[in-house]
Amino acid sequence: MSTRSPARNKAVVELNKLRADDREVHDWYRFVLSFPPHLVREYRERFRIGRGQTVLDPFCGTGTTLVECKKLGISSAGIEANPMAWFASQVKTRWEPDADGLDQHASRVAEAAEKALAADGIMDWPFFHANPEKHQSLRRLSSESAKLLLRDSISPLPLHKTLVLLAALGEKRDERYWDHERLALAKALVSDISNLRFGPEVGVGAVKQDPPVIAAWLNRVRSMVNDLRHLQSLNQHTSAKVFLGDARRVDELLAAQSIDAVITSPPYPNEKDYTRTTRLESVLLGFLRNKEDLRSLKQGFVRSNTRAVYKADDDDQWLVHCPDIAEIAERIENRRSELGKTSGFERLYARVTRLYFGGMARHLANLRAVLRPGARLAYVVGDQASYFRVKIRTGQLLAEIGRSLGYELEGLDLFRTRMATATREQLREEVVVFRWPG
Repeated sequence: MSTRSPARNKAVVELNKLRADDREVHDWYRFVLSFPPHLVREYRERFRIGRGQTVLDPFCGTGTTLVECKKLGISSAGIEANPMAWFASQVKTRWEPDADGLDQHASRVAEAAEKALAADGIMDWPFFHANPEKHQSLRRLSSESAKLLLRDSISPLPLHKTLVLLAALGEKRDERYWDHERLALAKALVSDISNLRFGPEVGVGAVKQDPPVIAAWLNRVRSMVNDLRHLQSLNQHTSAKVFLGDARRVDELLAAQSIDAVITSPPYPNEKDYTRTTRLESVLLGFLRNKEDLRSLKQGFVRSNTRAVYKADDDDQWLVHCPDIAEIAERIENRRSELGKTSGFERLYARVTRLYFGGMARHLANLRAVLRPGARLAYVVGDQASYFRVKIRTGQLLAEIGRSLGYELEGLDLFRTRMATATREQLREEVVVFRWPG
């Protein structure tokens, strides 16, 4: 087993940044701290994956691996349980819309939305600021949908203007451009229109009472248009399939022995609720409407945080051969007792640790059926110290699980280091590299 030298730490920190020349498509919509495209290229080259082979990302998020593979002319498949992220991955791997047609259609939608706003005395201009108190009939979300949002995620006037724009999109709906236009709105919402900030947790920052909405959306569409003009000369017809589903059930979604390599970044065990990162756009685009939708969504996730743990969860049953994880869970529970912590979430820290690694064991166990003999795998994971400062060496533990399931461990490659907020300790993010012997 190889471990990269600490001397490379400074260099690998740069690996997480999105390079200027990688923004094409990837920047249509992506998570904060998504793993970068050049990391995909590095492991594609290392694994010697070429045309005629297929790469899988079972936790595909917003499609970094899939987009990069398509640019290289390599077939890919992705699995994602979050419908907003699944939607983004689908759109980002579809390059067939006519660029000029998309530009012209978006302009007509913008004109219709501006006309509807003007009828109410609202102008969507950077230097025009309407008084929300003068507009008592502003459009709003249903009470059920509004309850899903972080408070003050978006101010009343920009919300109204966004809903007017969505109505114009629906009235002038053209199936050729519908999905790309909606993804452009999702990007504009989180980057330009809302009050959200990411650092890396999502929260509410400076309040924007009346930012431009239509112009922000149109700018995002036109960024897509510019990319599409170039992309349509590339590997437009390279297969990229995206499944809305549970990575723990990968064998139910893919054909047996159909995958040559895996490049992915699953969630880490911590208190990050991944649904909050996409909550605003998920609600406004209709992927989430109420608490039942949210609960159903979370049940498709590997249990990486206490807000997605349910009584019937039993993924910890997959940890029969992993005593180290049981020991860490016991240390977390003992630490909770020592500190006298009794809140509901804190009482779940030990359980979510077992469920997380059990879910990953279940995923790796079921993954074996779809791998071709000799398949290579790269999992980007990070150490954690969120649970009463008990250190969880995620990469090492995942390596132990993989070996217990018959995978050959090729190495733990240092990707980057980061400072733990609570302990000020350097935590490692690593790429766990496996080979499936078949």
